[in-house]
Amino acid sequence: MPDLPGLPVPELLALDRRHVWHPYGPMPGRVDPLVVESASGVRLRTSSGDLVDGMSSWWSAIHGYNHPVLNEAAREQLGRMSHVMFGGLTHEPAVRLAKLLVDMSPKGLEHVFLADSGSVSVEVAVKMCLQYWRSLGRGGKQRLLTWRGGYHGDTWQPMSVCDPEGGMHELWSGVLPRQVFVDAPPAGYEEAYAEQLRAAIERHADELAAVIVEPVVQGAGGMRFHSPAYLRVLREACDAHDVLLVFDEIATGFGRTGALFAAEHAAVTPDVMCVGKALTGGYLTMAATLCTPRVAEGISRGEVPVLAHGPTFMGNPLAASVACASIGLLLGQDWLAEVKRIEAGLREGLAPARELPGVQDVRVLGAIGVVQLDHEVDMRAATQAAVREGVWLRPFRDLVYTMPPYVTGDEDVARIARAVSAAAQEG
Repeated sequence: MPDLPGLPVPELLALDRRHVWHPYGPMPGRVDPLVVESASGVRLRTSSGDLVDGMSSWWSAIHGYNHPVLNEAAREQLGRMSHVMFGGLTHEPAVRLAKLLVDMSPKGLEHVFLADSGSVSVEVAVKMCLQYWRSLGRGGKQRLLTWRGGYHGDTWQPMSVCDPEGGMHELWSGVLPRQVFVDAPPAGYEEAYAEQLRAAIERHADELAAVIVEPVVQGAGGMRFHSPAYLRVLREACDAHDVLLVFDEIATGFGRTGALFAAEHAAVTPDVMCVGKALTGGYLTMAATLCTPRVAEGISRGEVPVLAHGPTFMGNPLAASVACASIGLLLGQDWLAEVKRIEAGLREGLAPARELPGVQDVRVLGAIGVVQLDHEVDMRAATQAAVREGVWLRPFRDLVYTMPPYVTGDEDVARIARAVSAAAQEG
């Protein structure tokens, strides 16, 4: 076996191209990725030099990299046990994590199912809703309603509630379960759109198990922002027509929008909520599905009184320990002030991008900055432009956007904003 860490970069890239299948990419690869040698704070040390990370590693590394508190939590737990099965066993890290999540989440979410990825947490949420109605003798309630422009993951049920036209999963539109879609939510509140939501839920109530949406911010489906008032409309309509409400907070959770969870912008509690990404501070893969006692008790009264789901690495103690430390770090500081500071820096830094040719919109919310183009971005050219500015970004479709770690300093926020503008201009 070759000593891979010591391989020259060209040889490493040749092996990567031959054997490694990267996300949303062809096999073999056609564009060489940057080789990351190490990461610390908000910087990635790569084969092209140090880069400020404007992506938080797909929105997860909110505390940056190589954080001493998270490192110590991992080391300490490794000395105890890295993993043990969760069937018939339990352990302190998982119990502590569940209690932390219940305490910080919207009031009423009291039960926690620990999953191993965001997409799986959505699968679990859908299964909860379907089994709830089956347990109550209403097995005909099998469909989901959502709005267009959404993204909920790459596994089966999550793909079915991603936008079926122009989305990443359009290929499977004839195979996936057929769900109910309404128009994408407008940015501001419009009563006509609210009425569309109410009417759709009423019309399909007998067949709907749940409504599922990303609250306030639609992530990988288009980085769109919408009025929190629509969440209240959904809650009221779901209550009126006996439909469950699911919030996918995988991207928005843990402070990213300026609230711990985006549901708080509307003072709404869903029946089921999914979290992931930033849960472990970007250290290990872990997610969770939370639900109300109504959902849990409903399932427990059914002919099959258990939720038949159990990932091998469910409740992994190593991930749970780091997640507890990450939440402790977040809540132990004035996280809101940090997010607002980044928000102000992005507003100022991205304002000039409005005047660039081809720019359709510039929007900022919390620690999220988006430049939307009127054309498909040239990802290679845009990425190279950002790298020349010393920043790592990952544009997609017609978007150049950033979700920096909360520890990003003002100078680096300004640098990220310049890189976003450069990428938009080049792309």
